[in-house]
Amino acid sequence: MSSWASVGVLVVGLVLVVAGAELFFDALLVAAGRLGVSAFLLTVVVSGFELENLAAGIAANAKGLPDAAAGTFLGGTTFLALGVAGLGALLSPLRPRPPGRALIWTAVAGVPLLALGLDGRLTRLDGGLLLAWFGVALTAVARGGTSPNVEPTPQRGRYVLPKLLAGLGLLTAGGELLGEGIRRVVGNFGISEALLGNTAVAASVEAEEVARVATPARRGRPDIALGNILGTIVHFVGLNAGVIALVKPIDLSDVSVRLHLPVAAASAPVLAAVLAWRGGLGRSEGAFLIVLYVGYVVASVLAAVLA
Repeated sequence: MSSWASVGVLVVGLVLVVAGAELFFDALLVAAGRLGVSAFLLTVVVSGFELENLAAGIAANAKGLPDAAAGTFLGGTTFLALGVAGLGALLSPLRPRPPGRALIWTAVAGVPLLALGLDGRLTRLDGGLLLAWFGVALTAVARGGTSPNVEPTPQRGRYVLPKLLAGLGLLTAGGELLGEGIRRVVGNFGISEALLGNTAVAASVEAEEVARVATPARRGRPDIALGNILGTIVHFVGLNAGVIALVKPIDLSDVSVRLHLPVAAASAPVLAAVLAWRGGLGRSEGAFLIVLYVGYVVASVLAAVLA
């Protein structure tokens, strides 16, 4: 693919992601109003269920690339908690912070994954335990409540389900195009499986998350923006990790156990601590999270070089 064609793919992907985020956000507000639940709760439950991330992890593990498979949920969690949250706050500040209970449960969501993965292997039994934990953690985060001082959720609107599905479809298609461009560029450098899975693949598969966060924040609903991040983190460290391990046990390399696993488990409590301490995420907090994520990427590159 020529350079200009690659640029064209990225531009089309960006347009689709932005359009999908706008459509999905509008439909989500109406759906929450009709169901009589908070938009925060619905976002936590729905937005984190990402088939493209799960499919990428299952496929990579089936092809004998366990570190790349683990990267979809380990690197994906780190990218969400630090990269997406940081970039989203830089684009539009995310205030006020979510309720304390939601932050606490998000902060501890990765603890079982860390404990089960320290031996270098996620077995099918571990997968089952992670799925059970996912049910508990997601319920707790969703029931944590919604942020105060937000606008009432509208209940009027037509074609809500088609708009939700269309928005998700555009986000998925746009994210795939963005991801394909990123993977083509990074793949030419012949980097390691663990580095590719935890950085380039994780970021490319979740590229649309930035729009899912920035769009509601820009339109005055930071509760939905943060609900998307918190809910997706819980999905990744519980549901995605559990399902991939159930399909086929995951063998983790030393670099995954020593770097990517602990960083993923630590990124959620770091995000929760910043949110609690600062009462949300302003641009300075967003810049701080971005610096942490860049540091993680640098450490990943050094670990791959020294391995």
